[in-house]
This record gives sequence, structure tokens and C-alpha cells, in this order.
Amino acid sequence: MRILVAVASKHGSTAELATALAAGLRHHGADVDVRAPGAVSSVAGYDVVIVGSAVYRNRWLREARDFLDEYAGPLRRREVFLFSSGPIAEQGRPVNNHYDVAPAMARTGAREHRTFAGKIDPAVLSAGERVVVRMTGARLGDFRDWDEIGSWASEIVARVTDRTGRRVPTEHT
Repeated sequence: MRILVAVASKHGSTAELATALAAGLRHHGADVDVRAPGAVSSVAGYDVVIVGSAVYRNRWLREARDFLDEYAGPLRRREVFLFSSGPIAEQGRPVNNHYDVAPAMARTGAREHRTFAGKIDPAVLSAGERVVVRMTGARLGDFRDWDEIGSWASEIVARVTDRTGRRVPTEHT
């Protein structure tokens, strides 16, 4: 089974989530490519496409939104999963109310969307981003849950394969 993980990451922590997700998928026998959305020239040849983005001001990064717009048709003929990284609320829990998720799921026929807590490192933030962090009261630190990412990788593989390990044909075709 071939899987593409297309991930838009501004400062690298969402890309690190994608890398961990890919490792979990590979552990279950999948052949996985991790790419920035702008580096993807085609989704042909992939059985499953996972698209993820960092979230800023309750929006996915433009690169991820553009990817979904460009490949909406071909994605509807594949198994699609979406994930978001951040923002972080009380007790390090992710906020799951991003403007882009419902339209993205409708355009692509995605099976699921997950939001994972992210990381806010003041050392990599611009001056403007630091102001926003202070104004919103966002918590600094690394709240990523690597076990949660690994569990989701297992769930994805289980949902798209049968008991023999063969890929289950997509419901969209």
C-alpha cells in the first residue's frame, strides 16, 4: 500500500508530526512518502493520501489549502485523512474548530480529521507571532503526543486493509 503524507509546516513541528506518522505507517508495512504540498506533482500511484497543516488564526496554511483545491478530484478517488496541528488550549489540549476542515472534508471525501496538540517555541517565532502568542495567552512548550500519532497510524492502516493485509477498495470508486 502506497501512502502520501502531504504536510504544510511553518516552523517544522507539524512536519515532525508527519514524519512520526509516516514511521508508524511504515511499521505496519506501508510504503510512505512525506512531502510538502508544493513538492507534490501528482497523487497518482497512491492508495491513501494524508494531508496535514499547522493552524494559524484558525486556518490551515495556504500551501495545504491550495493542495486540496488542486487535487480535490483525484483525492475523492482515494482514501483521504486530514490532520491539523495546534492551536493549544488549556492543559495542552488541541482546539478542534478550524475554519478549513469541514470544506476540506467535503471537497475530498476525507474519512476523518484529527487535531493534534502542537509546539510553540518562542525561539523560532517572528516578532509578530510572539505578540499574537502573548495576546491570545497561548501556552509555550511542546505538547505533541507521539503515542497518539502512532496509534492513529495503526488505525489508518486497519481502516484501509482487510484481515489479510490487502488494501480495501475505496468506497469512492
